[in-house]
Amino acid sequence: MAKSASTVRFAVVGDIHVTKDAAGRLRPFFAQASEAADALLLCGDLTDYGTAEEAHVLADELASVSVPIVAVLGNHDYESGTPEVVVETLTRAGVRVLDGEACEIEGVGIAGAKGFAGGFGRGSLGAWGEAVIKQFVQEALHEAMKLEAALAKLRTPHRIALLHYSPIAGTIEGEPREIFPFLGSSRLEEPLLRYPVDAIFHGHAHRGTLEGKTINGVPVFNVAKPLLQRSRPDQPPFHLYEVPREVTAGV
Repeated sequence: MAKSASTVRFAVVGDIHVTKDAAGRLRPFFAQASEAADALLLCGDLTDYGTAEEAHVLADELASVSVPIVAVLGNHDYESGTPEVVVETLTRAGVRVLDGEACEIEGVGIAGAKGFAGGFGRGSLGAWGEAVIKQFVQEALHEAMKLEAALAKLRTPHRIALLHYSPIAGTIEGEPREIFPFLGSSRLEEPLLRYPVDAIFHGHAHRGTLEGKTINGVPVFNVAKPLLQRSRPDQPPFHLYEVPREVTAGV
């Protein structure tokens, strides 16, 4: 598809969960996303177990993509204890993996971090009691600080936040209530209130809700691939998001 003179298009999806046996299965999907957009954004759980073999399969599948690719990792990408291998493999394949960093695509700023769990609002876990509880909460705070650091670097008129875990409860509705605390944290919402963005994308909640809003009205999209496939079976399983293209005035 030819570039639009008025908008920048992003194809966004998470929870691809590439396995070692997925070779050849995802190239048509990625090619379709590439054809529809000016950039491909990936919201974590790129691999199933975070192995080097899975990361290499994913890198090969992404060879069909002809537009810039930006990604964050998810919890599955940490499963084997070597997320740096996943990052290195994808980086060599041309993917920009954000972990508290920011980048710019076609004049649109993108801030990315994995995020973490911990619950929402009054249900948020507090840093009190055993050391392991304090460590858990500290991890959530650390991820929120990484997101804030990335957001603070953006100077573009339009901005997107890329996460794996959800910053709000609205987009995980549909999941069992018992696991809400493990699907995201409202601590991630706090920097998004201080540094406004046009839209926020996350995955992780396969049985959640497609769209919600932060308390200040910013749209939040759950782009977990299993959710998109189930909710919109007649459409390709990626979310196509358009941002107005900034036009530079002639001198």
